[in-house]
Amino acid sequence: MDVRALRSMPALGTVTAGVLMASGCSAGPAAGTDTVEPPATASAKTAVAPLTRAQLRALTFKEGEVAGAHEGGIAVRDPEPREEQRSFPPVSDPTCQTVLDIRDGERASTVVFQVFNWKGDAWGGGSTLAAYEDGKARQAFAQLKQALGSCRSYEGTGWVGKFKSTLTMEQAPDVGDEAVRFRETIPMGPEQPGERNEQFTVVRAGNTIVTFQKLNVGGSASFPADLVGRQVERLQNAQRP
Repeated sequence: MDVRALRSMPALGTVTAGVLMASGCSAGPAAGTDTVEPPATASAKTAVAPLTRAQLRALTFKEGEVAGAHEGGIAVRDPEPREEQRSFPPVSDPTCQTVLDIRDGERASTVVFQVFNWKGDAWGGGSTLAAYEDGKARQAFAQLKQALGSCRSYEGTGWVGKFKSTLTMEQAPDVGDEAVRFRETIPMGPEQPGERNEQFTVVRAGNTIVTFQKLNVGGSASFPADLVGRQVERLQNAQRP
Protein backbone atom coordinates (compact mmCIF):
# COMPACT_ATOMS: atom_id res chain seq x y z
CA MET A 1 0.00 0.00 0.00
CA ASP A 2 1.31 3.41 -0.91
CA VAL A 3 1.12 5.37 2.33
CA ARG A 4 0.94 8.66 0.44
CA ALA A 5 -2.04 7.64 -1.66
CA LEU A 6 -5.06 7.22 0.61
CA ARG A 7 -8.27 9.17 0.55
CA SER A 8 -7.12 12.63 1.61
CA MET A 9 -3.96 14.40 0.56
CA PRO A 10 -3.10 18.12 0.82
CA ALA A 11 -3.58 18.88 -2.85
CA LEU A 12 -6.46 16.56 -3.71
CA GLY A 13 -10.19 16.26 -3.54
CA THR A 14 -11.55 19.59 -2.29
CA VAL A 15 -14.52 21.14 -4.02
CA THR A 16 -14.75 24.89 -4.20
CA ALA A 17 -18.16 26.38 -4.75
CA GLY A 18 -18.78 30.09 -4.67
CA VAL A 19 -22.17 30.94 -3.20
CA LEU A 20 -23.89 33.96 -4.66
CA MET A 21 -25.88 36.21 -2.33
CA ALA A 22 -29.00 37.91 -3.65
CA SER A 23 -30.13 41.24 -2.31
CA GLY A 24 -33.33 43.13 -3.00
CA CYS A 25 -34.13 46.80 -2.84
CA SER A 26 -37.41 48.62 -2.29
CA ALA A 27 -38.60 51.83 -3.86
CA GLY A 28 -37.82 55.00 -1.89
CA PRO A 29 -40.46 57.51 -0.71
CA ALA A 30 -42.46 59.37 -3.33
CA ALA A 31 -41.11 62.80 -4.26
CA GLY A 32 -42.61 65.64 -2.32
CA THR A 33 -43.71 63.60 0.71
CA ASP A 34 -42.51 63.91 4.27
CA THR A 35 -41.85 60.19 4.60
CA VAL A 36 -38.44 59.44 6.06
CA GLU A 37 -36.94 55.95 6.08
CA PRO A 38 -35.97 54.79 9.58
CA PRO A 39 -32.25 54.79 10.31
CA ALA A 40 -30.42 51.48 10.32
CA THR A 41 -30.51 49.85 13.71
CA ALA A 42 -27.39 49.00 15.61
CA SER A 43 -28.18 45.32 15.11
CA ALA A 44 -28.15 45.64 11.33
CA LYS A 45 -24.94 44.13 10.08
CA THR A 46 -23.42 43.93 6.64
CA ALA A 47 -22.26 40.44 5.76
CA VAL A 48 -18.49 40.11 5.47
CA ALA A 49 -17.28 38.71 2.16
CA PRO A 50 -15.13 35.57 2.44
CA LEU A 51 -11.43 35.81 1.75
CA THR A 52 -10.64 35.18 -1.91
CA ARG A 53 -8.34 32.47 -3.19
CA ALA A 54 -5.73 35.10 -4.01
CA GLN A 55 -5.91 36.37 -0.43
CA LEU A 56 -5.57 32.86 0.98
CA ARG A 57 -2.56 32.17 -1.22
CA ALA A 58 -0.95 35.42 -0.03
CA LEU A 59 -1.34 34.22 3.58
CA THR A 60 0.52 30.94 3.08
CA PHE A 61 4.19 30.52 3.91
CA LYS A 62 6.82 31.64 1.42
CA GLU A 63 10.26 30.22 0.66
CA GLY A 64 12.59 30.79 3.58
CA GLU A 65 9.79 31.10 6.17
CA VAL A 66 9.67 27.41 7.15
CA ALA A 67 12.73 26.14 8.99
CA GLY A 68 14.14 22.88 7.66
CA ALA A 69 12.01 22.80 4.52
CA HIS A 70 13.45 21.58 1.24
CA GLU A 71 13.99 24.21 -1.42
CA GLY A 72 10.69 24.31 -3.29
CA GLY A 73 9.22 22.04 -0.61
CA ILE A 74 6.30 24.21 0.51
CA ALA A 75 4.31 24.43 -2.69
CA VAL A 76 0.87 26.07 -2.69
CA ARG A 77 -1.82 24.48 -4.83
CA ASP A 78 -5.36 25.24 -5.90
CA PRO A 79 -8.03 22.52 -5.98
CA GLU A 80 -8.25 20.52 -9.17
CA PRO A 81 -11.17 21.37 -11.46
CA ARG A 82 -14.23 19.31 -10.53
CA GLU A 83 -14.18 17.44 -13.84
CA GLU A 84 -10.62 16.26 -13.11
CA GLN A 85 -11.29 15.14 -9.55
CA ARG A 86 -11.68 11.47 -8.73
CA SER A 87 -14.64 10.87 -6.46
CA PHE A 88 -14.97 8.12 -3.86
CA PRO A 89 -18.08 6.70 -2.17
CA PRO A 90 -18.96 8.07 1.28
CA VAL A 91 -17.27 6.34 4.19
CA SER A 92 -19.19 3.84 6.31
CA ASP A 93 -20.07 6.23 9.16
CA PRO A 94 -21.98 9.42 8.18
CA THR A 95 -20.66 11.32 11.21
CA CYS A 96 -17.10 10.49 10.17
CA GLN A 97 -17.91 11.66 6.63
CA THR A 98 -18.86 15.02 8.16
CA VAL A 99 -15.43 15.14 9.84
CA LEU A 100 -13.68 14.40 6.55
CA ASP A 101 -15.71 16.95 4.61
CA ILE A 102 -15.01 19.79 7.02
CA ARG A 103 -11.33 19.02 7.62
CA ASP A 104 -10.84 18.94 3.82
CA GLY A 105 -12.71 22.21 3.20
CA GLU A 106 -15.50 20.58 1.18
CA ARG A 107 -18.10 23.04 2.47
CA ALA A 108 -16.02 26.19 2.05
CA SER A 109 -16.36 28.96 -0.52
CA THR A 110 -12.67 28.90 -1.41
CA VAL A 111 -9.75 26.63 -0.55
CA VAL A 112 -5.99 26.48 -1.09
CA PHE A 113 -3.52 23.79 -0.06
CA GLN A 114 0.07 23.99 1.08
CA VAL A 115 2.39 20.98 1.10
CA PHE A 116 5.28 20.78 3.58
CA ASN A 117 8.37 18.68 2.83
CA TRP A 118 11.08 18.87 5.49
CA LYS A 119 14.66 17.70 5.25
CA GLY A 120 15.12 14.37 6.97
CA ASP A 121 11.36 13.73 7.04
CA ALA A 122 10.14 11.16 4.53
CA TRP A 123 6.45 11.77 5.19
CA GLY A 124 5.87 15.51 5.36
CA GLY A 125 2.57 17.25 6.02
CA GLY A 126 0.17 19.81 4.67
CA SER A 127 -2.36 22.52 5.41
CA THR A 128 -5.78 23.34 4.01
CA LEU A 129 -6.88 26.97 4.21
CA ALA A 130 -10.64 27.31 3.73
CA ALA A 131 -12.61 30.56 3.59
CA TYR A 132 -16.34 30.67 4.37
CA GLU A 133 -19.12 33.18 4.00
CA ASP A 134 -19.95 35.21 7.08
CA GLY A 135 -20.97 32.93 9.94
CA LYS A 136 -20.65 29.70 7.94
CA ALA A 137 -17.27 28.76 9.42
CA ARG A 138 -18.73 28.90 12.93
CA GLN A 139 -21.60 26.65 11.82
CA ALA A 140 -19.26 24.19 10.13
CA PHE A 141 -17.00 24.02 13.18
CA ALA A 142 -19.99 23.31 15.44
CA GLN A 143 -20.92 20.43 13.12
CA LEU A 144 -17.32 19.20 13.22
CA LYS A 145 -17.21 19.13 17.01
CA GLN A 146 -20.56 17.37 17.18
CA ALA A 147 -19.41 14.73 14.68
CA LEU A 148 -16.15 14.19 16.56
CA GLY A 149 -18.22 13.30 19.61
CA SER A 150 -19.23 10.01 18.02
CA CYS A 151 -16.82 9.27 15.14
CA ARG A 152 -14.38 6.61 16.30
CA SER A 153 -13.72 4.49 13.21
CA TYR A 154 -14.85 4.11 9.63
CA GLU A 155 -14.22 2.11 6.51
CA GLY A 156 -13.67 3.74 3.16
CA THR A 157 -12.24 3.46 -0.32
CA GLY A 158 -9.27 5.58 -1.37
CA TRP A 159 -6.63 5.83 -4.05
CA VAL A 160 -5.25 2.39 -3.26
CA GLY A 161 -8.46 0.57 -2.40
CA LYS A 162 -10.35 -0.18 0.80
CA PHE A 163 -9.07 0.80 4.22
CA LYS A 164 -10.20 1.13 7.84
CA SER A 165 -9.33 4.17 9.93
CA THR A 166 -9.47 4.53 13.70
CA LEU A 167 -9.80 8.02 15.18
CA THR A 168 -8.63 9.19 18.61
CA MET A 169 -8.99 12.66 20.10
CA GLU A 170 -6.03 14.67 21.40
CA GLN A 171 -5.61 17.86 23.40
CA ALA A 172 -6.33 20.84 21.14
CA PRO A 173 -3.91 23.78 21.02
CA ASP A 174 -4.98 27.13 22.45
CA VAL A 175 -5.05 29.02 19.14
CA GLY A 176 -7.65 30.82 17.06
CA ASP A 177 -11.30 31.11 18.04
CA GLU A 178 -11.66 27.38 18.59
CA ALA A 179 -9.63 24.29 17.77
CA VAL A 180 -9.76 20.49 17.80
CA ARG A 181 -7.08 17.87 17.29
CA PHE A 182 -7.37 14.19 16.48
CA ARG A 183 -5.28 11.38 15.07
CA GLU A 184 -6.19 8.74 12.51
CA THR A 185 -4.41 5.39 12.24
CA ILE A 186 -4.74 2.97 9.31
CA PRO A 187 -3.10 -0.49 9.17
CA MET A 188 -0.82 -0.74 6.17
CA GLY A 189 -1.26 -4.44 5.39
CA PRO A 190 1.08 -7.44 5.12
CA GLU A 191 3.19 -6.01 2.31
CA GLN A 192 4.13 -2.99 4.43
CA PRO A 193 3.79 -3.69 8.19
CA GLY A 194 2.95 -0.88 10.58
CA GLU A 195 0.35 1.85 10.65
CA ARG A 196 -0.21 5.03 8.74
CA ASN A 197 -0.49 7.59 11.54
CA GLU A 198 -1.77 11.07 10.69
CA GLN A 199 -2.49 13.93 13.05
CA PHE A 200 -5.08 16.58 12.15
CA THR A 201 -5.27 19.96 13.89
CA VAL A 202 -8.31 21.99 12.83
CA VAL A 203 -8.62 25.65 13.84
CA ARG A 204 -11.31 28.24 13.21
CA ALA A 205 -10.06 31.82 12.82
CA GLY A 206 -13.03 34.09 12.13
CA ASN A 207 -14.62 33.08 8.85
CA THR A 208 -11.83 30.66 7.97
CA ILE A 209 -10.98 27.10 8.99
CA VAL A 210 -7.44 25.80 8.59
CA THR A 211 -6.47 22.15 8.88
CA PHE A 212 -2.88 21.06 9.55
CA GLN A 213 -1.97 17.44 8.93
CA LYS A 214 1.23 15.59 9.77
CA LEU A 215 1.91 12.07 8.53
CA ASN A 216 4.11 9.35 9.93
CA VAL A 217 4.33 5.59 9.36
CA GLY A 218 5.35 3.22 12.13
CA GLY A 219 5.48 6.11 14.59
CA SER A 220 3.74 9.39 15.36
CA ALA A 221 4.48 13.04 14.72
CA SER A 222 2.86 16.44 15.23
CA PHE A 223 2.66 19.45 12.96
CA PRO A 224 5.08 22.15 14.23
CA ALA A 225 3.30 24.29 16.82
CA ASP A 226 5.02 27.50 15.73
CA LEU A 227 3.73 27.10 12.15
CA VAL A 228 0.22 26.47 13.45
CA GLY A 229 0.34 29.66 15.52
CA ARG A 230 1.84 31.79 12.76
CA GLN A 231 -0.64 30.63 10.12
CA VAL A 232 -3.62 31.17 12.39
CA GLU A 233 -2.37 34.64 13.32
CA ARG A 234 -2.10 35.58 9.64
CA LEU A 235 -5.68 34.49 9.02
CA GLN A 236 -6.90 36.46 12.03
CA ASN A 237 -5.03 39.62 11.04
CA ALA A 238 -6.32 39.44 7.47
CA GLN A 239 -9.91 39.58 8.72
CA ARG A 240 -9.55 42.48 11.11
CA PRO A 241 -11.33 45.68 9.96
